[in-house]
Amino acid sequence: MAEVFFANTRCKPHRGMEVKLGELAERVGLSEVIGRRDIVAIKTHFGEAGSTAFIPVLYLRRLVSMVKDLNAKPFVTDAGTLYVGSRSNAINHLLAAAAHGFTQETLGAPIIIADGLKGHDFVEVGVDGELLSKVKIASAAVHADALLVASHMTGHELTGFGCAIKNVGMGLGSRGGKQQMHSDIKPNVNAEKCTACAECLRWCPAGAISLEGKGKERKAVIDQDKCIGCGECTVMCFEGAIAARLSTSLDVAQRKIVEYAKGAMKGKEGKCAFFNFLLHITPACDCWDFSDAPVVEDIGVVASRDIVAVEQASLDLMNEKAGKDVIGGIYNAMDWTAQLEYAERMGLGRRDYELVPIDE
Repeated sequence: MAEVFFANTRCKPHRGMEVKLGELAERVGLSEVIGRRDIVAIKTHFGEAGSTAFIPVLYLRRLVSMVKDLNAKPFVTDAGTLYVGSRSNAINHLLAAAAHGFTQETLGAPIIIADGLKGHDFVEVGVDGELLSKVKIASAAVHADALLVASHMTGHELTGFGCAIKNVGMGLGSRGGKQQMHSDIKPNVNAEKCTACAECLRWCPAGAISLEGKGKERKAVIDQDKCIGCGECTVMCFEGAIAARLSTSLDVAQRKIVEYAKGAMKGKEGKCAFFNFLLHITPACDCWDFSDAPVVEDIGVVASRDIVAVEQASLDLMNEKAGKDVIGGIYNAMDWTAQLEYAERMGLGRRDYELVPIDE
């Protein structure tokens, strides 16, 4: 049975939340996870432009400081988004992060966008899942020696809730990987948005795309017989003319995210730790350009070396605080337990746990 350590939000002089984070790291065995001179990826979410509920900079800076104290080399990271927003390429992503206060100077560590300038820098990792045999993981995450995951818990329209599994699986998939998780269909071109820039032609490995028409009517067209459904055209279309479309069941999407999480952690067995921040829990994720009112009062932070146990504990604490099934109340037609059940079946961890409060 995995241990999940819990720090509530009650503080007193000389023992604020930053101090408690240090205590959580010590109890979770951070010194056993991180070795001397390890390059450590600290995965978080910098928030879409307009959102306000992401993890505060000072908490991430505390994690960075603890990694440095172990004589390791941390960097803070996320990967590009599939949708065309403020974080779809590395330049815009870094600017969005800086606008929310995340810089090398404020964090004490460099920020590296894990899948490169345009989301095309990834490593294929074998997972032998029920749905996918290989997944496309952002290269910086693959090449790191250890992984610390700082996740802000929210509701989510695709998975019911978003926390560590989504932060690792969806968050560390390349842009092509995100397309793979979101959609099983072969994409079509939205002619109204297409500018005939031909970027999709350059990246299509199957030669399935051509430009047709003349002048202002010239648009990209996808040959559905040649298309292999890899999603690279969606990834490389920064006009949003080849948008991802969900065409599969939510259960399938959740299981794909789990398989991506397995790929992101592969080779780092015993080298991962998870910190879930149950603060300002909003009904929708931080990828939106706004943050709604919290669905429950602030609870605290939980930490574990078991990604499944820390998720189950987070949900249990939230429901206990609210006195009801919070996620079920927001997305009542969704079986949000599918990702936990599948993650346990895939060997990522166990749903049974021992909650260990660090407060008196």
